[in-house]
Amino acid sequence: MQKGMHTDTERCVRAVRSKDARFDGWFFTAVLTTGIYCRPSCPVVPPKPENMVFHPSAAACQQAGFRACKRCRPDTSPGSPEWNRRADLVARAMRLIADGVVDREGVPGLAARLGYSTRQVERQLLAELGAGPLALARAQRAQTARLLIETTELPMAEIAFAAGFSSIRTFNETVREVFALAPGELRTRAPGNTSHGTPGVLSLRLPFRAPLNPDNLFGHLAATAVPGVEEWRDGAYRRTLRLPYGHGIVALTPRPDHIACRLTLGDPRDLTVAISRCRRLLDLDADPVAVDDQLRADPVLAPLVDKAPGRRVPRTVDEAEFAVRAVLGQQVSTAAARTHAARLVTAHGTPVDDPEGGLTHLFPSPGELAALDPETLAMPRTRRATFTTLVRRLADGDLHLGVESDWPEARARLLALPGFGPWTVDVIAMRALGDPDAFLPTDLGIRRAARELGLPSTPAALTARAATWRPWRAYAVQYLWATDSHPINFLPV
Repeated sequence: MQKGMHTDTERCVRAVRSKDARFDGWFFTAVLTTGIYCRPSCPVVPPKPENMVFHPSAAACQQAGFRACKRCRPDTSPGSPEWNRRADLVARAMRLIADGVVDREGVPGLAARLGYSTRQVERQLLAELGAGPLALARAQRAQTARLLIETTELPMAEIAFAAGFSSIRTFNETVREVFALAPGELRTRAPGNTSHGTPGVLSLRLPFRAPLNPDNLFGHLAATAVPGVEEWRDGAYRRTLRLPYGHGIVALTPRPDHIACRLTLGDPRDLTVAISRCRRLLDLDADPVAVDDQLRADPVLAPLVDKAPGRRVPRTVDEAEFAVRAVLGQQVSTAAARTHAARLVTAHGTPVDDPEGGLTHLFPSPGELAALDPETLAMPRTRRATFTTLVRRLADGDLHLGVESDWPEARARLLALPGFGPWTVDVIAMRALGDPDAFLPTDLGIRRAARELGLPSTPAALTARAATWRPWRAYAVQYLWATDSHPINFLPV
């Protein structure tokens, strides 16, 4: 079991007294005299240390009888960076809960995906987070309900079921208990303009820990965008989303202190999943200070970090889609990979209606791609075999890539496939599975950057040299790539 930061009382008190926003999401402060819980950066005068109790999750605070602070709105904190840097049972469970699995499949479904018994999962979550999967999912439902109440004009009954509640009564009771306000009062007190703009479009703010450098993050997504599925328009990255209950379209725009998110959903029940996947796509729960401090200790990387701190790893909203695109990108240019993917989208993707135009399809699912005629693929025969084997294994369920994937096991399964070498496996581990320590020593861009910086350029020697960058080598890759003038490193004009 991991020892959480909430157990270090002295450190937590210092963070609360300094109102350090870096620790928002790491722990929550419950105030004994007021019965409320806050994020560490809450703007109110800090309580006396003897009146503070620290919890590892909002769910644990709620289970202990505390309600959310109306000033700092702790339910809108960035997620804990712990769940994106670890691949143990608790981290994988938290990623699945964020993806709405408990609401759709219950605790037995969560346990089945993880390969453990429900009792084991509940015991470990309770030990580390002070709350079991049902309580954690309940806290998430409350947060989703608040978003829908404050940003839409949907009737409360629709919001209740869209947020994952089984009844309107449970919805009302939970909102009152967590926020000390009735749902109608929450809507009346909603901050900002109550005019909600385009019907059916949700406008949200996605928080992150500063600093965040948007250049390589959005530059990479825009430069590799598959026509019909993704585009860069008016300062926003837009793409289609395949979701459990339907499809969606999202527009993500970098702002100085948040990411502006506009979501169009076919079914509002997909809101929690859509937000979770957008946060993963942009690596918004990362702790950039911890990452940059580690990399800055290397005198070769220090100038790169100081020049543009806060680089994130551009990830994906669909792990299977990214694996397919990684194969399409083997030994070809970015433009050629986009062309291959665009042909597949036009021929096999599911058409969608984009009110703003520009986006036309969902990326084809593994099942749709497994049914195509291999002879129609304009690629060398060996790569065609790699492609067809991958989509068949994904479609059959023999290979599963998801937020709950065990990283070493997924790597081993990928390496066993024909045509999968270290580069393909590592780029999938880095951008699809989310392994923060994935490294690409054979990548041409990395080897070129290494030579220019005076680092070893052979894969074995560079891997040995990069040992001091662990566990953040995927972020070192972003800094090394950024030494080049490739379009992936720059925000589109």
